[in-house]
Amino acid sequence: MGTQNISMARDPESRKRFLQHILHDIEAVERMEAEGMFEIGVTRIGAEQEFCLIDKYCKPSRHGLEVLQRVDDPHFNSELARYNLEINLDPVELRGACFKQVETQLRDLLDHAEHAAAEIGERILLTGILPSIDLRAVQMSYITPRPRYRALADVISGIRGQDFELNINGVDELILRHGNIMFEACNTSFQCHYQIQPDAFADSYNWAQMVSGPVLSVCANSPLLLGRQLWAETRIALFQQSIDTRGTGLHLREKEQRVTFGNRWIEGISDVYRNDVARYTLFFLTDIETNSLDVLDAGGIPSLAALQLHNGTIYKWNRPCYGVTGGVPHLRIENRYLPSGPTVADEMANFMFWTGLMSNLPDGFRGRWAEHSFADAKENFYKAAMWGVQSGMVWEGEMVPARTLVLETLLPLAREGLEKVGIDAQDIDRGLGVIRRRAEGHATGARWLVKGFRTLREGCSREETVVALTALLDKRRRGGRPVHEWEPADASELDELEFQYDVVGNVMSTDLVTVSDGDLAVLVRRVMEWRGIHHILVEDLRGELQGLITRKHLDRMLARPDFDPLAVAADVMVSDPVTITPDADIKFAMLLM
Repeated sequence: MGTQNISMARDPESRKRFLQHILHDIEAVERMEAEGMFEIGVTRIGAEQEFCLIDKYCKPSRHGLEVLQRVDDPHFNSELARYNLEINLDPVELRGACFKQVETQLRDLLDHAEHAAAEIGERILLTGILPSIDLRAVQMSYITPRPRYRALADVISGIRGQDFELNINGVDELILRHGNIMFEACNTSFQCHYQIQPDAFADSYNWAQMVSGPVLSVCANSPLLLGRQLWAETRIALFQQSIDTRGTGLHLREKEQRVTFGNRWIEGISDVYRNDVARYTLFFLTDIETNSLDVLDAGGIPSLAALQLHNGTIYKWNRPCYGVTGGVPHLRIENRYLPSGPTVADEMANFMFWTGLMSNLPDGFRGRWAEHSFADAKENFYKAAMWGVQSGMVWEGEMVPARTLVLETLLPLAREGLEKVGIDAQDIDRGLGVIRRRAEGHATGARWLVKGFRTLREGCSREETVVALTALLDKRRRGGRPVHEWEPADASELDELEFQYDVVGNVMSTDLVTVSDGDLAVLVRRVMEWRGIHHILVEDLRGELQGLITRKHLDRMLARPDFDPLAVAADVMVSDPVTITPDADIKFAMLLM
């Protein structure tokens, strides 16, 4: 999706030509595989850092493009929302001090972004989901004004044909309908790349799927959305639901989501691409002048532009990728499930843990995937997303706590893998030490946020709590220590914060006591007495607002000698109450009241 020169796949003739290019690209991959053209003997790693921009009130920024212009560095790119940017790090060979090299570049580029944001009074933040995201920030006014993002929003909405639905249940629940794809922009990740040897691609990809659950369990840090405590890594559910192109009537068809873990072990790179073309609707096309097979015949290396564009609209949590470095084609896996943050030290530890595992596939798995349950691997992934380090995993047929699996099985495998490829011993100790201490103490970013949310919520509104947590995330990140060493959030730290109360949504209550329009009026009076409230909303059975009842008015009605004891709420309510939307200016609301 990086190219701006794309169009929606509507024109029949253009669509046919583009599909023909996709078929040629798949045939080109098969030829390159058969003729041994993919790079061997070299393993490179790389990463993409997504991050958030916040204003002085710790709310999502609208100035991403301005910061991007001030940075003026080709490593940076825009993202779907105005409050997100991305850094593409340079690939490096997997050896020696490579992780230190990646970390140094990452810190330098983040510092560059930090200085650019500070020039306009804003800050950067590393987190899987920004706690202070509100409903304003998921409106289309926050979309980055570039053609490819508008095209993506239009095509997904057009294919779905109805509002998007979010239904995520954790400790709290979030159930809502939404008219656009902007909830997808709430997700911020640290995407890791690992180059694969072509003759081992199927084994390596299947192994990446196998370890996804336990790796995610100890890296989760996104438990909050709109002030609700949901999954340990809510990004997983949110991303899948926010761009689900299937209408509600299609879910029983088992039509696969575009955000997917997959449904089976793979047999090779061509197997993946063939399945993707067969199962997923074409979103976009672009003009392509050169046939990839002709490029091969002429002794060149094709870009596979058609296949690459289609692959970029299928969001596998482990995505197979094709690339060309120095004129030589290669294959790699992109890990898309690791969250951004909460510190660079945490991200680099996650990267090392995953890379060490990818470098050390046990012989008991190699070529023997039929003996292992794909359903167990997929179940592990979603349990990790829901419960994080507190989840249980099925590993080689046995149920084991995720924490135990990480500490006793996977960390030794990762260490051995990193030693095999010659990573500096001090770097191994530092990176895997972070994972070990995080697992030993159940001290993930998700747990820190959950504990802080519960502590601060006792004395603050929901809005104040999530803003405060965002500020404390920023404060702790600047301290430089990984999350397992962070002090708990403390209410005393809120004194230095400046809160913004500019719209109704900042101060309104959302946990409302309501009654049905058919409830007895005497019951309504009892409910108001029990709950100690003086006003109550009246809804119909669909939850639509019908009216308002005040205690003073109801008491007068009940005191009348001709009052009917079987009167219902609809008989005594004010049927046309004054209302206002959550994004209305708070000063206007005060004047209206």
